[in-house]
Amino acid sequence: MKQIGDMKFYDFEEYLDEEYGKVGTQVRDEFERSVDESVHAYKLGEAIKQARLSQNLTQEQLGEKVGVQKSQISRLERGRSISLASMVRIFKAMGIPLTLEMGNIGRVSLC
Repeated sequence: MKQIGDMKFYDFEEYLDEEYGKVGTQVRDEFERSVDESVHAYKLGEAIKQARLSQNLTQEQLGEKVGVQKSQISRLERGRSISLASMVRIFKAMGIPLTLEMGNIGRVSLC
C-alpha cells in the first residue's frame, strides 16, 4: 500500500489479498478457480465465434443448424452455458473435428 495524503493506493495483489484472502486460503482459491473457468469459457466462446464467422454464418443460421435459438448461440459465444454436449453439437454442425488431448490415453475424438 502506498499512502499519499489521506488516500491509500493498493496494487492489485494487495487488493486481492484484502478482498479474498491470501493465496492458499479457501476463499482465494475458489476465486482464482472461478476466474480461470471464466477465462477458459470466454476463450472457447471466442473460438466458436471465429469458426462461425470463418464459415460466413450468422448466429441465427448456426442456431438453425444446431437446433437452438440465436440467443443460445450468443450466450455460447460470450462464454455462458458452455457444456461439452453444446461444444460437440456446435462443432459437429460446422463440420469441425473436435478432439481432446487426454495425456497418456491419447486423443479422443468427439465429433
